[in-house]
Amino acid sequence: MEKNVKISVLNEFYGKLLTNKQYEIIEDYYNRDLSLSEIAENNKITRQAVRDILKKGEKKLFEYEGKLHLMKKAERKEKQIQKVIEELDKISNMNFDQEKIEKIKNIRKELQNLEV
Repeated sequence: MEKNVKISVLNEFYGKLLTNKQYEIIEDYYNRDLSLSEIAENNKITRQAVRDILKKGEKKLFEYEGKLHLMKKAERKEKQIQKVIEELDKISNMNFDQEKIEKIKNIRKELQNLEV
């Protein structure tokens, strides 16, 4: 995953754990695509201060992910869901027989894994 996208996603998961200033500056930079100069002007601080706040906020986001793994878990769930959808697509193209019954059992197992 590209770094900018990863930070944006991490900010979705953990942003409210940051200071309001860190959260807003990360939002401005990564999601609103504002430059450091624009953010500095909007917040009446220096460009260097914006950069420092960004770096500290980014570091915190990665620390939170390192401890809580919410993004990693969400990615795993997304892959599992995609696998279930693919299995459902296969079933929709089958006749009702033993093969279909086995596919349904596999889907049930996958759905049970989602509950973990």
